[in-house]
Amino acid sequence: MEKCIETMKQRLKSIKTAIKSAEKDKARFPKGRLRVSQSKNQVRYYQVESSDNFSGLYLTKEQHDVAKALAQKDYNEEFLKSARLELEELNRTIRQLSETNADLAYQNLDPRRRRLVEPYIIPDDEYAANWLNQTFKTNSFMPEAKIYDTKNGEKVRSKSEAILADLFLEFGIPYHYEQALFLKDKSVRYPDFTLLKVATREEIYLEHFGLLDDEEYRNKCLEKLDEYRQNGIFPGKNLLITYESEAFPLDIKGIRKMIKELFL
Repeated sequence: MEKCIETMKQRLKSIKTAIKSAEKDKARFPKGRLRVSQSKNQVRYYQVESSDNFSGLYLTKEQHDVAKALAQKDYNEEFLKSARLELEELNRTIRQLSETNADLAYQNLDPRRRRLVEPYIIPDDEYAANWLNQTFKTNSFMPEAKIYDTKNGEKVRSKSEAILADLFLEFGIPYHYEQALFLKDKSVRYPDFTLLKVATREEIYLEHFGLLDDEEYRNKCLEKLDEYRQNGIFPGKNLLITYESEAFPLDIKGIRKMIKELFL
């Protein structure tokens, strides 16, 4: 529910900004309103300034800016009317949901009682904690290669993976390192990271391709992407890819932006 309320607050902010912009525009509009007519493929615009003259003044091609301004004026009036109604409704809904929502029935329980209750809607923080604490099969291949420490107290196989893990921890994104992924043919793969998108409770996989200068490694990466696609795991949807080579080092700034856009 907190995510829902936060989304509404963001919309509220956008609506307020748009209303301010629309109010400012009102001073620059010409008199009257726009009338539009069409015969066959010919569209004609008219400026109607008086209720006594419904037809209005025909606007030539040279007066196209007037037609645009009048169209914007009509839209402006309808927008402000709708936006103010939405603003009022958003304020009311946010206030109501902040005070009364189904999640509060569990959140407001005495902790001693809460331990005895199975919630019908699991709060995001509790869901994330349960996900993090679940046991899972991990990659047993060459454990001695895991020599790089993360701030979360685990060992990973490369400096770049350690950087990624630390970024996830910084942004509060629950993750598992090299968690087993069982494919349709019953084979098992171990994505570098399995991330939890708490807002939607989706698992997102991240593969880091760190040796792209090596042709054999590149081919294996492409094979892995094909295999993922055959199993309904698609880049940009539920698969993220980071990469580096000698010419293109790890783009930490870009990855930070990607994480914020997709998870926060």
